[in-house]
Amino acid sequence: MDSFLLSTAASTAAVAIAEIGDKTQLFALILACRYNRPWPVAWGILIATIANHLLAGAVGALVATRIPYDYLQWGVGLSFIVIAAWTLIPDKVDDDDQKDRRFGPFLASLIGFFMLEMGDKTQIATVMLAADLKPFAAVMIGSIFGMMLVNLPIVFAGRAMSAKIPLHVTRKLAAALFVVLGVLALPIWRS
Repeated sequence: MDSFLLSTAASTAAVAIAEIGDKTQLFALILACRYNRPWPVAWGILIATIANHLLAGAVGALVATRIPYDYLQWGVGLSFIVIAAWTLIPDKVDDDDQKDRRFGPFLASLIGFFMLEMGDKTQIATVMLAADLKPFAAVMIGSIFGMMLVNLPIVFAGRAMSAKIPLHVTRKLAAALFVVLGVLALPIWRS
């Protein structure tokens, strides 16, 4: 498998796992249930994700030019393990009805998703992935695809899914997967 596909797949998996049970995913569910208009919500989430993850990727690429590769690998591995612990902590979203109703579904999704994603574990994962993996375009495609892969089903089937998916189970599974990814990223596996 070439490096472009490998970086895309790794970024997609890491960001999708990090997004499970995250506050932005909960926000997507709230928007889907509140507006019952999936297309404007989906477009707002996509544009916010592109802007936010390009910013995160640029920071990661800059970090990669300033920090030795061995330190980056330790940082990536350890940060994924920290993200695993973070995943176990339930997120809460401010449910201010008036704030997002005045903007409509597209702007509420765009502004809310962009702001909630700032400093979030998926944004931090994107920074670390962009610092560690090449090429940059593959990381960005994977990162954005990972976010949409997890959030679009929520947006389009939000009401029905919220009653059937045990969030605590998916949160624990995501944490376990991040521990595995973190341990595999550590430089102890190099010969």
